[in-house]
Amino acid sequence: MQFFKKPEPTPHVPWNKGKLIGQKPPLRPKHVWAIRTQLQLAKCQRDLALFVLAIDSKLRGCDVVSLKVEDIAPHGYAVERATVRQRKTGRPVKFEITEHTRQAVDYYLKTQDKKPGDFLFTGRRGPNKNLTTRQYARLVSQWINSIGLDASLYGTHSLRRTKATLIYRRTGNLRAVQLLLGHTKIESTVRYLGVEVDDALDIAEQVDV
Repeated sequence: MQFFKKPEPTPHVPWNKGKLIGQKPPLRPKHVWAIRTQLQLAKCQRDLALFVLAIDSKLRGCDVVSLKVEDIAPHGYAVERATVRQRKTGRPVKFEITEHTRQAVDYYLKTQDKKPGDFLFTGRRGPNKNLTTRQYARLVSQWINSIGLDASLYGTHSLRRTKATLIYRRTGNLRAVQLLLGHTKIESTVRYLGVEVDDALDIAEQVDV
């Protein structure tokens, strides 16, 4: 009788082997300025509008690429404040659009002849298809590399966290940041910002009763 040897099980390889995981750090103001300048010099209207709007809106990548013209420019020009329903939570979130971002978006809309109903940011799939999250992530990596940073350390969430982190550091107002990020629980905001006890004490020391 012939016996067959049972094959050795294939060793399990962790999905994150060789990859850097964990929260991606926010960009610093000097990084934002450097990338914005690079895109302006290269005359990349779409990428410039995408970058500055991602910073201002503090939206997740899936929401950034899903934006339509009427979300940001319902009357043909960018508004000062916009509201978008988040895909992850289904809840609306409001955000401000600063003047330099409005200028970049307006110029992009004009040069691309964008109309209401159109996706704001399109890619290689054609004018009727929005940019994918993977395409967006690749663009972010290119922007990061262009200013001499290690792209493996940053990601699309770095853009989402940039302004939120800056607002928190300047004000210490977690509730405000929670609303701006569209988090349902303050605990999520605490974890997202990486708030530590020392941070809280630094803020407390600035308050004199």
